Amino acid sequence: MSLPHHDYDPRRVCINPFPKVDFGKHGRVVGIYAAGALFAIANWLFIDAAIYSAHAKIPWGGDPPVHVTFVDWVPGICSLIGYLVVCIIDKDRVRGEEGFGDSRAVWRARLVLFVGFALMAGGLAGSVTVLVLKYILNAYAEIFKYYGYANVSQNALLMLSAIVLWITQSAKGEYEYNLTL
Repeated sequence: MSLPHHDYDPRRVCINPFPKVDFGKHGRVVGIYAAGALFAIANWLFIDAAIYSAHAKIPWGGDPPVHVTFVDWVPGICSLIGYLVVCIIDKDRVRGEEGFGDSRAVWRARLVLFVGFALMAGGLAGSVTVLVLKYILNAYAEIFKYYGYANVSQNALLMLSAIVLWITQSAKGEYEYNLTL
């Protein structure tokens, strides 16, 4: 039994890891608003925990045993820098579409995109580490573990927001036309 013959040219093998997605007439706008909402909720959660920590009082008197410090801010800062890097990268350059110069430009764009996602992944891993080492292992009350949970939630939602924004910006827009002559 022989396989059917296809026109295969090894020089033309190009796998597009970022396919264009069609979400319907208003899907792109909804996706961008959803990414913005996730971004806002992520940062609001952590800012809420930081403000709550600064004004926390324990019912039995005295100072709370733990506060949000600079160590808690570092994972979020890493994730925000990674978010900015991912959102700044031109999607067409990463895809390697024609008209963007040499192949080294595509390679560099993909490298910068990797660094952005690595910063976000590092921020998420750092927030989990802070949660475990600072809040869970010290056996603080649940009210104080909220600071660590908010930190992890912030970083996870920032990563999810970047992914949603990346996918929806890769989708075909309502006013995007393909003109060929």
